[in-house]
Amino acid sequence: MSSGLIKVLLVEDSLADATLILEVLKEEKIAAEVHVARDGIEAMQYLEKEGEHADAATPDLVILDLNLPRMDGREVLFRMKKMPSLDKIPIVILTTSQSEEDITSSYQLQASCYVSKPIDLDQFVKIVKSIDNFWFTAVHYPPKPLSPPAAKP
Repeated sequence: MSSGLIKVLLVEDSLADATLILEVLKEEKIAAEVHVARDGIEAMQYLEKEGEHADAATPDLVILDLNLPRMDGREVLFRMKKMPSLDKIPIVILTTSQSEEDITSSYQLQASCYVSKPIDLDQFVKIVKSIDNFWFTAVHYPPKPLSPPAAKP
């Protein structure tokens, strides 16, 4: 990445959860530029660079809650994976749902991973730090722009 910052779209309707996630990332000194979308429609407008998001950077990672107002995270995940410009972006599902149906359908829709939000504050911080340790430390992202693989003769 040219700027050295990982671009993250955090799609979270809970102000408390979003604030906590941002605080943990700040404490961990993560080199990330995080944009917060409060619902699925705002997330899709950001991803599709509509309206006030016309100059939005394409995120390297999306952290997505499933239970969102206006358009839920399942629909956001479905739409992203159907769009060639967005389908390669890793998507971390971070949600309160522990439903086997939600877990299964998220993976069927090609979520990169599924993490349940714990109720306990200390455990929630540990979960966010584990996401940080993996997605912001261990993972290598391709340079921008990501071009399709060359056709084999």
